[in-house]
Amino acid sequence: MNLRKRTKGSVEVHTSALNDIMFFLMLFFLLASAVVNPTVVKLLLPQSSSGQQSTAKKAVTVTIDKNLKYFVDKKPVTIEELQPTLEAYQKTAPDMTILLYVSRNVTYQDGFVVNDIANKLKLKLVVAVEPKK
Repeated sequence: MNLRKRTKGSVEVHTSALNDIMFFLMLFFLLASAVVNPTVVKLLLPQSSSGQQSTAKKAVTVTIDKNLKYFVDKKPVTIEELQPTLEAYQKTAPDMTILLYVSRNVTYQDGFVVNDIANKLKLKLVVAVEPKK
């Protein structure tokens, strides 16, 4: 009878190479996801708490009141005249910004009419809000 005990060799797994590979994969996916959509959300937010206002070189105010009457710089215009009026303002200042004042009772669709016109003319649009008290 053979009563000798067998000695098993120790098994070692070196994970340092695997750690390096996992680090590089994680870094690659992080960089790739940042490059795919670098500017997903563009917002122009006015500052209200400091008392300073950020205004563009030329700003035109468009107001929609509760009766769905449109005003451009306090001059009444119809919805059909809105785009030609903004185009005339754009000729004087190509980098102008539209400040949109909308009454609380107006639906989103009526407010997005101005947004669509601003997108067609490639103008910046800032929606004015009332600060919380």
